[in-house]
Amino acid sequence: MSYERTAEPIKIGYLFDFLLPPGYPQERRDDLTQPFELVFSEGRKAGAIDRSIKIVFREVEGLPKGTVKAVIDAYGELVDEGCLLVFGPHITDNAVPTREAIEDRFRVPAISVTGTDDWLGEWTFAFPQGSMTDEPIFWADMLAKGGHTEVGVLVEKSLVGESYLKNFRNACRHKDIRIVAEASIAQTAQDVGEAVRSLYEAKAAALVHCGFGFGVVMINPALAALNWDPPRFTGTAFQNAWLHPIMWKAFMGWTGVDQYDEGNLVGQRFLDQYEATYGRRPEYCLPVVNRDIATTLLRALADAHPLSPRGVKEALERVKMLPAAAGAPGTRVSFGKWTRRAWMGAGYLVARRLDPDGINSHLVARFGED
Repeated sequence: MSYERTAEPIKIGYLFDFLLPPGYPQERRDDLTQPFELVFSEGRKAGAIDRSIKIVFREVEGLPKGTVKAVIDAYGELVDEGCLLVFGPHITDNAVPTREAIEDRFRVPAISVTGTDDWLGEWTFAFPQGSMTDEPIFWADMLAKGGHTEVGVLVEKSLVGESYLKNFRNACRHKDIRIVAEASIAQTAQDVGEAVRSLYEAKAAALVHCGFGFGVVMINPALAALNWDPPRFTGTAFQNAWLHPIMWKAFMGWTGVDQYDEGNLVGQRFLDQYEATYGRRPEYCLPVVNRDIATTLLRALADAHPLSPRGVKEALERVKMLPAAAGAPGTRVSFGKWTRRAWMGAGYLVARRLDPDGINSHLVARFGED
């Protein structure tokens, strides 16, 4: 009966569009894939799906440090290997041009955590770890609640930075907050002394950073040189703090947008399971985010008839109201024929600050919570 019992695994591509830095902890690297492996393994044991699911991992250097071509080429390689769906790319500057290639050449569905609506299309779905439109509203809400009516903005020279800035200007108008100065900075760690000084001289009461995050590295030293410690806010760039101790130090003192909420019992139950399986309890955004994506994929792959790229795309459209591990309590995951953004409810975003221990962070606010 071995012939009748066996089947090839379903292949899922995982396209990670920047190279992790040297010395990146192995346990953090494991957090990229182990949530998928755990969800898929448990799904197979429970009979939710009748064959194994294999993750085909690719790590390439896209923008801001590499090229879009490297990302698109990697996507094509995953398609050629028979992947029915690709998780990635994730950085906005890579995702938007890759969407064009997916629609024109590949026609294999993709899920990304990018925050831009320009990614969304027939074949492209999002679990946005933030949003170019939502995060600026959250910043303005927090500024207003803190009594800050004048703000300075540091903007990375990128699609991410400019998209954030455009929407932040609108959010500030609605909250009667005045932007007293805007200064451009590089996408990578460069000297930002003059840019920070321009905000200081404009007497900004608070700072907002718009960008992917590597441009933040030199901001705190520039503030220290001015003996200036204003309230400062950033978006999901904050999640880069877990990449490396340098990034953690760079975000100390900042309020950032995140998706780990210890009050979400779905997420805590998943971490219970994770700890029992792997002997660690990683209390930050990546494991719970990837759990939600893996759970969604498991549901779609079990419902895809046939097991083809189009079959998977149409099955994703039938995923409805799954309880989410990421975000505040009550967040859900839903797609639809014309719905490509997964997390439902304002609380899919929360605000956190880093603790000086270099390991933990604490909740500051929930988006939409008055």
